[in-house]
Amino acid sequence: MALVRILVDGYSLLHSWPELAPGAARHSERARDELIFVLTKYQDVTGEPITIFFDGAGAPSGAPKNESQRNVEVLFSRRGQKADDMIERAAHRFQAYGEIMVVTDDFAERDTVSGFGGHVASCHNFIRMIENALTGLQDDLRNYNRAEQNRFKRSR
Repeated sequence: MALVRILVDGYSLLHSWPELAPGAARHSERARDELIFVLTKYQDVTGEPITIFFDGAGAPSGAPKNESQRNVEVLFSRRGQKADDMIERAAHRFQAYGEIMVVTDDFAERDTVSGFGGHVASCHNFIRMIENALTGLQDDLRNYNRAEQNRFKRSR
């Protein structure tokens, strides 16, 4: 399935992934930064653009409201607005361009998105997808490096 974008409920994913940034509070800047780092690596492997949504109440003070890059976008909701509402609106709007996937453990949000034809994934399943993709990348790099070393040895 080729996705036009993966929409991630950032705090939902952080709460489901205690191994990520161990010892850091789930709403901390350290945990958010680690999640963004891992999702950026995942995007590099898959090529699928990702938008990560966080509730604005947990936004770091003094940080820019939204951090946009071409393939990994980080958005904070405004005060009084919920990230869930932003995710549902974005999912609905992106559907005109192709398939989207929403990652959350919020059942109401998953029902809403799947109700209008969007794909949904639980946080647990998405974590496994990330781990498999990153493990595959490590294997590919190890095989490539081994082949290059052998090629170099033969050329001498």
